[in-house]
Amino acid sequence: RKFDLLGFINNMGSLVLTKEFTHILRISNTNVDGRRKIENALMAIKGIGRRYANLCIKKADVDLSKRAGELSPEEIERIMTVANNPRQFKIPVWFLNRRKDFTTGKNSHNYSNPLDVSLRDDVERLKKIRSHRGLRHYWGLKVRGQRTKATGRGIVISH
Repeated sequence: RKFDLLGFINNMGSLVLTKEFTHILRISNTNVDGRRKIENALMAIKGIGRRYANLCIKKADVDLSKRAGELSPEEIERIMTVANNPRQFKIPVWFLNRRKDFTTGKNSHNYSNPLDVSLRDDVERLKKIRSHRGLRHYWGLKVRGQRTKATGRGIVISH
């Protein structure tokens, strides 16, 4: 088996490279491997999973069988427009990862840097109101009801 620079198994002997092929794309502050299928390549962006990537690609009318490096800048822009404004493209509310935001009350889908910011803000809010979850975060203990008698002694979980 041959491995390439990024650690993927290099079994793409049948891929015909053209001048328009881009090996590494930069999409929303993330390096995306251009040799992967577009659905799997978008999963490299934090906050975009397989089903959300599939839905965004279908709503943007882009061929699912294309590799990420074969996409034109217009197609990438269409996909990211759908990802940025999911409700305008009739993506249901239950599909979004940020429903009824605590501060704004709106439904949205966060990915990349805003996802990290919203998670940090949520944990800080929990610490500020001194809720049980916030205190567990503050003390560096497990938060979601896991057992702590014998496990998790050396690892400090900080969010």
